[in-house]
Amino acid sequence: MTASSTPGLARFNAAGGDEARAALHRICTSTAWAAEVLAHRPYPDAEALLAASDTAVARMGAADLAEAMAGHPPIGRPAPDDPVSAREQRGMADAPADLRARMRELNLAYQEKFGHVLLVCATGLTARQLYDAARNRLDNPPEREQEIVRGELAGINRIRLARLAVQTAEEGADRP
Repeated sequence: MTASSTPGLARFNAAGGDEARAALHRICTSTAWAAEVLAHRPYPDAEALLAASDTAVARMGAADLAEAMAGHPPIGRPAPDDPVSAREQRGMADAPADLRARMRELNLAYQEKFGHVLLVCATGLTARQLYDAARNRLDNPPEREQEIVRGELAGINRIRLARLAVQTAEEGADRP
């Protein structure tokens, strides 16, 4: 895919600094990540943009990861004004009440243990898969969990950036 075939990427490359930063902030709330991604514009294609994102995520320190995680709602409870998270967490939307209740309990236990929201690249996962991921990760040591979080964040950012890269103006190019 080239920049000329991806209207969203062309708009992102041409956007002013504040506009591009705002678009990135909707994708990931880490200031360091956004600054690094912005520093490499213009991107010749979506793959270059995704690679830059992966590199920026790999370089994030603990504070940068915490800043990024603060921008994500708990699994199963997307913010009402956040259509992106609602779309990504669609698998929880029709989950049975008992599974949603168990997920809330796991979210709380995870947050108590690790001090941050459970971050899962939820796109395409069922409620049961999300529950199993949370349950399996609860026993991880903090160092292992931080690396898993980094991988999940990289996946979320890739999905959102890829969506931004191909959106037309009519689709709302500023919505990942």
